[in-house]
Amino acid sequence: MKTLIINAHPDYKNESSFSYKLQALFLAKYKAEFPDDKPEILNLYAIDLPRIETTELMHIWNKQRNQETLSEKESEIEVITSELLTQFKNNHRIVIISPLHNFNVTSRLKDYMDNILLARQTFQYTNDGSVGLMTDNYKALYLQASGSIYTNNDRYTPLEFSYQYLKAMFEDIMAFDALYVARAQGTAILPEEEVLDNAKEDLAKVFEKFYDKQLTL
Repeated sequence: MKTLIINAHPDYKNESSFSYKLQALFLAKYKAEFPDDKPEILNLYAIDLPRIETTELMHIWNKQRNQETLSEKESEIEVITSELLTQFKNNHRIVIISPLHNFNVTSRLKDYMDNILLARQTFQYTNDGSVGLMTDNYKALYLQASGSIYTNNDRYTPLEFSYQYLKAMFEDIMAFDALYVARAQGTAILPEEEVLDNAKEDLAKVFEKFYDKQLTL
């Protein structure tokens, strides 16, 4: 099963970060299950990621809409977006690894979503509203690290916007079969061993569902 790991941690090489450790947990479990395969890894903070700005994507989309010729720099940006989209669509299993930043996704992860949430590519508009196009056994897994705990059904639970956002975009907008989540939470208040043990349990619960055997790619 072709798998793309999207690492959205700004300091993705930092082995002491819980996001790094979450990725290590996933890779170990992946290797045990699929010893002959290797997932593709995309570190968002290691690439020039196009953004919705007047000098980048917004300007390019306006020129394309008006059938105007792109400059050399604009063409380079358009190629990056095209390659990101192709990579995304070619992998039927998407793993997102990210810390929780101010109750939401990291800024670079939002930029990435802006590059792949494209009409007529991953969803389309209809008279009855948007319809997702990613219907061919696509699934996503969100591995999240957070300082606090967001599953106690207290004041923090509704403030965890990242999972709500990603679940809506993947399931409701793009029509993925499912978005699963495994958390390394409470990193600021719990012992590291307890955080990672809980994360291992979370990952074990969703891993088999994430990798169903219905489709061989």
